[in-house]
Amino acid sequence: MISRLILQTCVWFGVMGALLFLSAGTLHWPGAWVFLVVMIGLSLIMGVALARRDPGLMNERLSPPIQKNQTAADKVLLSVLLLGMFAWQVLMGLDFRFGWSPVPVWGQVVGALVLLLGIWICYLTMLENSFAAPVVKIQAERGQRVITTGPYSLVRHPMYGGAILFFAGTALLLGSWWGLVSVLVFVVLLAIRTFIEEATLRTGLQGYDDYAAHVRYRLIPRVW
Repeated sequence: MISRLILQTCVWFGVMGALLFLSAGTLHWPGAWVFLVVMIGLSLIMGVALARRDPGLMNERLSPPIQKNQTAADKVLLSVLLLGMFAWQVLMGLDFRFGWSPVPVWGQVVGALVLLLGIWICYLTMLENSFAAPVVKIQAERGQRVITTGPYSLVRHPMYGGAILFFAGTALLLGSWWGLVSVLVFVVLLAIRTFIEEATLRTGLQGYDDYAAHVRYRLIPRVW
């Protein structure tokens, strides 16, 4: 499992790095190097810790993004989300190359902090929920149950909230206001995904209706 984690981390961020630097037309992009080094380091450290604590969840997290028992709607949306992420990387690389919307250094520092906050929220979510698979499905073989504690006591989809902070922080760290504006696309896609996921959970997971009635907010406490 650890070897799979290392391989997938290197491939995933290798592709990201290629998209960023090729579209930027240069390797002299400090923000991109900071992003890649931080993300590779944290992915490996947190991944190893998670593999030791919860190997079942780590195995799910390392599974392909498109799976046989995944809902059809989620297959489509996740495909769009992944393609959107790749296009987003290219946009920010072009932004850096042509200087369309540079972010000052203080903004990049804020971005790094927001990115770390988003990652921490996602990690806390995985520590709390052993069934936080990357695809929408019911994990009956693992005895999936409703999680109501930790961040799930505040919102029903805390990992999506962390992901939004991750996207926003990444755009600022990479120095692209256009990248930050584009995060709105991911917000919309993740909001749509909450409906897809909840339709599956309400149908296939006993007790989810009661949980949703108790925790009213999907992504942002006291907002939505």
